[in-house]
Amino acid sequence: MFVFYCAHWQTYVSGMLRFGKVDVTEIQIALVIVFVLSAFGGATMWDYTIPILEIKLKILPVLGFLGGVIFSCSNYFHVILHGGVGKNGSTIAGTSVLSPGLHIGLIIILAIMIYKKSATDVFEKHPCLYILMFGCVFAKVSQKLVVAHMTKSELYLQDTVFLGPGLLFLDQYFNNFIDEYVVLWMAMVISSFDMVIYFSALCLQISRHLHLNIFKTVCHQAPEQVHKHID
Repeated sequence: MFVFYCAHWQTYVSGMLRFGKVDVTEIQIALVIVFVLSAFGGATMWDYTIPILEIKLKILPVLGFLGGVIFSCSNYFHVILHGGVGKNGSTIAGTSVLSPGLHIGLIIILAIMIYKKSATDVFEKHPCLYILMFGCVFAKVSQKLVVAHMTKSELYLQDTVFLGPGLLFLDQYFNNFIDEYVVLWMAMVISSFDMVIYFSALCLQISRHLHLNIFKTVCHQAPEQVHKHID
């Protein structure tokens, strides 16, 4: 998620989407391969110790992913930190080149804090639900960054999508007044609903402006059939 966000972060700064030899897509393909291998070999296959190296098999993909992330992000931050195309080296919207970092930074901080402070090990027991919830938060934030780039507008930190993680944080702050699993489901519903509302509103606004039908298809007669009816 961080690598994907950084790709559009540098686009917001430089005004151009750049693709590297090792990029987001390659990392995603590598993850798919790991999941497929786990499906056939089981999760225990990664505990196999490689004889010569004397390390567990699971260390290799971790090192590979970290290497890919470092390589990609180093290229992105080289562009970000060397100034943008806006006035005085700012972004295309005239804002600080570091301003988009607040959004992804807040997501990462909340995810780590909630994971570390959980009294019921909510991440270990419900990893799919946990990652899906934060995935919805990330999806909206990253899409807003794309829209901000396309419209050359400022990216604001205030957003309703942070309500879901905020509920989990507050529940932990008040010593788990409500069961964390219940709050996690509430956060998931809120985050996914907020994401869908934003995406739908965005698509409808674009379709109205361009006079396009995007949620339904209209069957038009082919030109040849029209000419035959006229004849």
